[in-house]
Amino acid sequence: MPKEISPSLLKIPKDKKIILFDGVCNLCNSAVQLIIKHDKKDLFRFVALQSDLGVEICKHIGVDQQNTDSIILYEPGIAYYYKSEAALEIASKLGSFYSLLALFKFLPNSFSDLIYDWIARNRYKWYGKKESCMVPSTELKVKFLV
Repeated sequence: MPKEISPSLLKIPKDKKIILFDGVCNLCNSAVQLIIKHDKKDLFRFVALQSDLGVEICKHIGVDQQNTDSIILYEPGIAYYYKSEAALEIASKLGSFYSLLALFKFLPNSFSDLIYDWIARNRYKWYGKKESCMVPSTELKVKFLV
């Protein structure tokens, strides 16, 4: 029996790549700002992992959010990526210098995930943490899904 899709998931734009990120992490929020600045083709939309929609997307794709300390790139109806694979896939779509980071895709995921996990474990200590998810400015609200 096919899995029923909730009305919230049906509203997700199918032509955009959805980035699920830790909404209280300062490093993650800085990365979101950088992606927005360099997303010249308007490919990406953003959802905080802690939001209702973030939780719903994780359930839909079968990712245990309680055990995920990672960024997730979700391409509706196509695929999803997490950890270093997500970061490199995002970088490859940004153009300029950032697309050069995609050259690291040749590394085995197990190796690049070791580096990713080390940064993820230390991100709050190094960059800090917010009390709640960021609230986008009026002009950036269109980039965020709720």
